[in-house]
Amino acid sequence: MVIHTIFDMLAAATSLLVTAFCYRWRLADAARRIDQGGMGYVVALLLGAGAGGYGLGSLNMLVSGTPMIARSIVGALAGAILAIELFKRWRGIRGSTGLIFVPAFATTVFVGRWGCFFSGLEDETHGTPTGLPWGVDLGDGIPRHPVQLYEGFTMGIFLLLALVLIGRRQPWFMRNGFYALVLVYAGQRFLWEFLKPYGAVIGPFNLFHLVCAGLVAYAVLMLWGSDGRAGT
Repeated sequence: MVIHTIFDMLAAATSLLVTAFCYRWRLADAARRIDQGGMGYVVALLLGAGAGGYGLGSLNMLVSGTPMIARSIVGALAGAILAIELFKRWRGIRGSTGLIFVPAFATTVFVGRWGCFFSGLEDETHGTPTGLPWGVDLGDGIPRHPVQLYEGFTMGIFLLLALVLIGRRQPWFMRNGFYALVLVYAGQRFLWEFLKPYGAVIGPFNLFHLVCAGLVAYAVLMLWGSDGRAGT
């Protein structure tokens, strides 16, 4: 998976650059809210993202009949949110701290999904067969949905919109940008999961359908109940 590793590194470097730019440009005040948690916040974030990413990614492959160590970005997002929410509740921290991560996450998905696409069938993120004219042969002679690009392009559009709103310091987005990211990412990912060959766990729904449904519920709850004043 050399090409996948290259794009993972490119995604990491690009997201860091975008985060640094946004921090100096508009998000320094938002980022300072994280200071309330100190290093504990960072540790919770990393542990949650790692456990969720590898735990749910590997579990999904096990359920799908292909046992292997796998990493999932939606699992990492879910794990990070859970860990940070528990940490903030423990420390009594209120107020959203997630806005600084919005450009980075969207950039990571936009760039990283190209690595998944160019890796073909190897990394198990490919789509199901399709007769649509844009179906892509990934090496087995079967045109498939380029679900990696569906996801990448969606988050690329979200990234552009987010940068415009951050640039304008749009009040609603400055309060609720992280929840908007979770809602859009989980919502579109839920749809693309129908175009992937993963094993179902409940009816037609695979494990990531359930994770995405939980994330959508989380985002809606935070948007509806807190108006951006509490939560990740």
